[in-house]
Amino acid sequence: MTHPLVSSAEIAEMSDAAEFSFDSKSANGSSFGMGFMGMGVPNGLAKIHTHVEENDRRMTAPGTPGRTTAPGTPGRTTAPGTPGRTTAPGTPGRTTTPGTPSAADVCIDDSVPTVRAKTLDELHALQRKRSAPTTPKDVTNKAFALSEEERLRMQLQSISASLASLTRETGPMVVRGDPDKKIDGSETKLEHEKLHYTLQPNISDSALKFTHILYNLSPAELYEQAIKFEKGSFVTSTGALATLSGAKTGRSPRDKRVVRDEQNEDELWWGKGSPNIEMDEHTFLVNRERAVDYLNSLEKVFVNDLFLNWDPEHRIKVRIISARAYHSLFMYNMCIRPTLEELEDFGTPDFTIYNAGQFPCNRYTHYMTSSTSIDLNLQRKEMVILGTQYAGEMKKGLFSVMHYLMPQRGILSVHSGCNMGKDGDVALFFGLSGTGKTTLSTDPNRYLIGDDEHCWSDNGVSNIEGGCYAKCIDLSQEKEPDIWNAIKFGTVLENVVFDEHTREVYYEDRSVTENTRACYPIEYIPNAKIPCVGPHPKNVILLACDAFGVLPPISKLTLPQTMYHFISGYTALIAGTEDGILEPQATFSACFGAAFIMLHPTQYAAMLAERMRRHGATGWLVNTGWSGGSYGVGQRMKLAYTRKIIDAIHNGSLLNAKYEETPVFKLQIPDYIDGIPSHILHPENTWSDVKAYRETLEKLAGLFKKNFENFSDYKIGNDSRLTQEIMEAGPL
Repeated sequence: MTHPLVSSAEIAEMSDAAEFSFDSKSANGSSFGMGFMGMGVPNGLAKIHTHVEENDRRMTAPGTPGRTTAPGTPGRTTAPGTPGRTTAPGTPGRTTTPGTPSAADVCIDDSVPTVRAKTLDELHALQRKRSAPTTPKDVTNKAFALSEEERLRMQLQSISASLASLTRETGPMVVRGDPDKKIDGSETKLEHEKLHYTLQPNISDSALKFTHILYNLSPAELYEQAIKFEKGSFVTSTGALATLSGAKTGRSPRDKRVVRDEQNEDELWWGKGSPNIEMDEHTFLVNRERAVDYLNSLEKVFVNDLFLNWDPEHRIKVRIISARAYHSLFMYNMCIRPTLEELEDFGTPDFTIYNAGQFPCNRYTHYMTSSTSIDLNLQRKEMVILGTQYAGEMKKGLFSVMHYLMPQRGILSVHSGCNMGKDGDVALFFGLSGTGKTTLSTDPNRYLIGDDEHCWSDNGVSNIEGGCYAKCIDLSQEKEPDIWNAIKFGTVLENVVFDEHTREVYYEDRSVTENTRACYPIEYIPNAKIPCVGPHPKNVILLACDAFGVLPPISKLTLPQTMYHFISGYTALIAGTEDGILEPQATFSACFGAAFIMLHPTQYAAMLAERMRRHGATGWLVNTGWSGGSYGVGQRMKLAYTRKIIDAIHNGSLLNAKYEETPVFKLQIPDYIDGIPSHILHPENTWSDVKAYRETLEKLAGLFKKNFENFSDYKIGNDSRLTQEIMEAGPL
């Protein structure tokens, strides 16, 4: 086969003249690959000579315009008179050594210096540069600064201690790094000799192996791990990581257990209505041992050291040990990500999660009702997950921990959205699923502090998390542009369905589950306030989707009424949200997050009222549900009207309105809101059948009263006056 630019005769001539070949060894002795015609070619590119002379000197054919060379002139000169091409005779740097091709001798010359690596492994090592802290390290107050080796040794000791079995003297042998990546023998020896925490020999087979620690990997590294080793992991068309959570696509509240001991027996909320199902210390340790043994049996585990709470004064250090890259990336997104400087001084975590969700619990173990168990031990500051790979268990498990730890410091933890106006006015949004909490708290004209979990301390409000966990069933760019645009590289998409070729996600597809989710860092929201902290709230907004259609669209609440409706946590399920529902059904979730609270709801309500009183915050009840009749008869409140109501709360105009009290629920209704028809503000004016309205109102009031029976016997010490005051604020 001939080259398209050179004839067969010319190729043969060039081969004989040896001008087409190059030395197959570089200056440092490394070999080049073989190129065109089997001859050595540096960087894989052949340099093709267009003119060749047998005596190894380049010569231009006589008579060629602009290409003649003056006789006897050393080097290369251009014929006199040729514009831009003359070179003075004897000009240094322009001579050509016989047999050496110059830049003009080739059609294309894009050669570059060869790489410094001697092997492919060295070349790959050059590709990756190690990260270094960007924050200057302050060592002025330290007796001495730790060396890098000593710091790594201490870090691995801490991780080994976290993975230690309680029946052995020390933790497992651990080494940092991916076992699937090649390293030379000296590095391996260094890891074995200096960077692991040595275990006593002959205790068990696990003592003979190393557990590789993949520590605080970046999203890109976790993508690689998930795609390579976790079946069902794919990159979508927008760059998100789509993955599956296994058989469980939601939380398992009936399998959640809390260790009951002498210290928390009188602190936590137990019994009727409580989400806290007890277990004893021994059973927890059995499950912990099972989880730790499983994690130690793996060749590698993922370890994340992260923070909770953006308020640095009340920050919590958490360590998550897991077996899946999906879980590691999920928690990387959901928690607050430390800087490299903060990681160096991380030390011992305040709380540790052992996620062995791929391994079931022993169903013969006491208190177990299935192969799934999510266990909290507040005294040991540990959480164990067995039998479920649903990542939301970690997020909500830590939220439960914060619901216990923060009140001990006099800080209120709440399940709410939070945003802030440009003038610094902060609002809290409480609401169950379907009430519009995410939609109304994510306001393009206000800064987002957080969408789900917050603390209210003497310093103001702070987001507990570093990310968002949004539902994405039926997601569209028109309805939720911020969430839509946040689904990009780094985002985890749980249990979604996508096109097998284009990888475009079908957000309306429920084939896997209705509970499809997107998990992404809060920085992906354009108007997020970083750091996620703000001053004391001015407004506390309780959202209810009243499918009975009898609650007014907006009501101003007294402090006792705020506590009553906060404890009730009301909304209504409608046909289509759950199987078997043919008419509206009231649902109550204490503090708008009953599944996660640890103390009695009245304690959280009292803390909320105390802060509202101290900082002058106002409580509001907003109905985003039906008007003019119950579901099936009336119409859902227009979102445009609800937004105008929320705007009137933010700008303070409702504080100056005149109010009228409603029957039964004793709610205060404003007489006027700009842009909203006045008759809509009074529910009875929108019903065509006044008798049906009154009957439905009495029915809903009865459901409120029945639900509140769960909280009527609570006392602070021997004093029941607070509970009595709250109950009197409820419906007649």
